[in-house]
Amino acid sequence: MPWKLVAELALCSKAQESKEAAMEKAEKVITKLLDMRYRAAAQILKDGIDESLTYMAFPRNHWTRIRTNNALERMNREIRRRTRVVGNFPDGRSALMLVSARLRHVAATQWGAQRYLDMDKLQNQNQRKEALEMVEA
Repeated sequence: MPWKLVAELALCSKAQESKEAAMEKAEKVITKLLDMRYRAAAQILKDGIDESLTYMAFPRNHWTRIRTNNALERMNREIRRRTRVVGNFPDGRSALMLVSARLRHVAATQWGAQRYLDMDKLQNQNQRKEALEMVEA
């Protein structure tokens, strides 16, 4: 099975402007996969499309940061780099102490104080929803 083609088709749905457009595109991709006789891939996409597009319920400028796990990967790389320097640990506690020390350092420095998401925009969105609900009621 050409998994590269299937992956490209699945990613097409995430390149849309809205969740509705993404769902429509996903339906087209599922139909195309079924036409190509990739029933298993179509079923996997059909089962997981709602969960994979959950980030689209948030403001658009948050999408990339919610969709990816770059901050977590950066932290894992930093911990991996530190543990490679040490090499072998005498026991699990010493490895845990090193990781904990690194996490404390990150939380206490500028890197840990950076805002990952602008919550003001999310609060504004919630206020708009509440106002619309009051008008409709």
